Amino acid sequence: YVVTPGVPSFAAAAAAPGAELTLPGVVRSVVLTRTSGRATSMPPGETLENFARTGAVLAIHLSVHVLERVVAELTPHYGADCPVAVIWRASWPDQRIVRATLATLETAVGAEMERTALIFVGHSIGAEEFDESRLYAGDYDRRYRPVGTHPRFPGTGS
Repeated sequence: YVVTPGVPSFAAAAAAPGAELTLPGVVRSVVLTRTSGRATSMPPGETLENFARTGAVLAIHLSVHVLERVVAELTPHYGADCPVAVIWRASWPDQRIVRATLATLETAVGAEMERTALIFVGHSIGAEEFDESRLYAGDYDRRYRPVGTHPRFPGTGS
């Protein structure tokens, strides 16, 4: 595998399934978080439940060993059928991707995945129906590619 400085593990893991984390009309935010552990607690307001209330995609680090807790805290907010992707050893030659729902997550992951896994939870994971971005639509007026014949920057010819 290749270590690329500046590419955080969540970015490598997000690229692995070949899908977008944010989609127009579905979800537009991603929260990077973790669960508390023996060595490090989380600040009082930074809980899975609080982040889940936003509806954002959660990228959960260091938590594959507490899947039962993750499922219990997130299911009331996302629903049991919410898609999940677990990427184990992202960007390594033996990388594995497990797709599941919150309801099937514990069974799908099994016992062998530990430590170096990242859990993505959110309704954009594997979504097939969503609005296309308007940013590059031909009829979308932009500063450097305006719709119409009038120059955007008078006096410059453009």
